[in-house]
Amino acid sequence: MGRLFIKFIGLVLLLIGIYYLGQNIIFTSTYYQYFYKSLPAVGSVLAVIAGVLSLVFFRRETGNFGWILLTIGIVLVFLSGGVILQPTSLWNFFVSFSSIAVGYKFLNQGRINF
Repeated sequence: MGRLFIKFIGLVLLLIGIYYLGQNIIFTSTYYQYFYKSLPAVGSVLAVIAGVLSLVFFRRETGNFGWILLTIGIVLVFLSGGVILQPTSLWNFFVSFSSIAVGYKFLNQGRINF
């Protein structure tokens, strides 16, 4: 019971950290007059979808190809100019990143080694 509770706390900490860190990232989309200007945005969506599907459903068959697709999708999002990064305080970044790190450590090992 105790190990399951620690994993639950780790999951909650991980999600809280991602939530607070993700509040300062805004994804936008715009209407392009010509189809070739929207190719990076469409490519990023398709690459992220294909990467997630290959990691979730076809992990054994695709190997690291899903991670490659996710990386390509993230790079194309930044190239399309559809990401706005708002300023954040150092304290907010520290707390959210620490929450992500501690939550991940709880999920993997169930304890923190200092």
